[in-house]
Amino acid sequence: MDKVVLAYSGGLDTSVLVSWLKEKLGMEVITFAADVGQEEELDGLDEKARATGASKHYTLDLVEEFASDFIFPMFRANAIYESQYFLGTSIARPLIAKAQIEIAQKEGAIAVAHGATGKGNDQCRFELTYAALEPNIEIIAPWRRQDFRDTFPGRTEMIDYCREHNINVEASASKPYSMDRNLLHISYEAGILEDPWFDPTEDDNKDMFKLSVAPEDAPDEPEYIELDFEQGDCVAINGERLPPGKLLKKLNQLGGKHGIGRVDLVENRFVGMKSRGVYETPGGTILLQAKRQVETLTMDRDLVHLRDTLTPKYAELVYYGFWYAPEREALQAFFDESQKTVTGTTRLKLYKGNCIVVGRKSPYSLYDDAIASMEGTQSDYNPDDASGFIRLNGLRLRMRELTARRNQS
Repeated sequence: MDKVVLAYSGGLDTSVLVSWLKEKLGMEVITFAADVGQEEELDGLDEKARATGASKHYTLDLVEEFASDFIFPMFRANAIYESQYFLGTSIARPLIAKAQIEIAQKEGAIAVAHGATGKGNDQCRFELTYAALEPNIEIIAPWRRQDFRDTFPGRTEMIDYCREHNINVEASASKPYSMDRNLLHISYEAGILEDPWFDPTEDDNKDMFKLSVAPEDAPDEPEYIELDFEQGDCVAINGERLPPGKLLKKLNQLGGKHGIGRVDLVENRFVGMKSRGVYETPGGTILLQAKRQVETLTMDRDLVHLRDTLTPKYAELVYYGFWYAPEREALQAFFDESQKTVTGTTRLKLYKGNCIVVGRKSPYSLYDDAIASMEGTQSDYNPDDASGFIRLNGLRLRMRELTARRNQS
């Protein structure tokens, strides 16, 4: 019997897929779950997978690898897709797919499978990674098969199937939205959220959120924290050095406590359509805000400006699924080089959904108060030099206007 390794979360889609792959395609199903920070969602997955037909199950602890080799490199690039989305789901997919390929090679499986829909981004992220790491492996994407869609035209039918087969899933007819959780964020989409006018923060819907309180319910007193950075990576909170995974988990707790990091947006998917998503990214929001403040002290002006022109392209590559593409790797080398002096400390005030900067310092600071001061202190800057600087920069503007006047006379 041919083996297939299924990327398995124990959620609605993949719970159905275990049975379908075994019964309809006659394959031995090996399930795999990557622990990238889902917390209690991983409890009981082995038993659940086997109960629904899997011959073997793997759960791999990838939390620290996720933080150190994927999230932190992405944050060195300040990558946010379309200025709002912190790429939480996007950055997890290449790691999950990489580990899935490694299990397939170990088990001698001829195929890998995923539960990503035929309309979403994840199908691209998984399969582009498969192509980069194991070009010859067979890919089974049930949502792109007509026979699967005929059986399960929507989530309601899948929920009914699970109920009939005694498969416990969190989705229900009353809360038919899709959720994806990892160390960086939680995303919510589909179902009731497909209406862009629907408000998930109303009292009847507040229990949807898991990482953060509503800003209005956050503590009435602000909390001050200090983050230390070394070459663009955060290494300590309030002087306590932590490995990347534990550091981000603590920032999630701090940010969630103060209602930081909620985003509700309509984004442009890789496949061309628009979709509505709601996200919680408390730790990532704090982390990027703090790092940018150290950058303001330590990075050369033109380097910052060049970096900021390249960041949207990098974010797009991560969002689309091109983590293992040569252009992403080349851009990474540039971003890593740009961060070599980004070492220092940022002080923040967390208060009712706000992450407020109240101080920054660095041993590599390019800020010189003798130059910047308006008080006329002695420095290497001579105000008289500004006359020639301004005149040269204004030359093309003067010539443009003088030429226009000649042509009018």
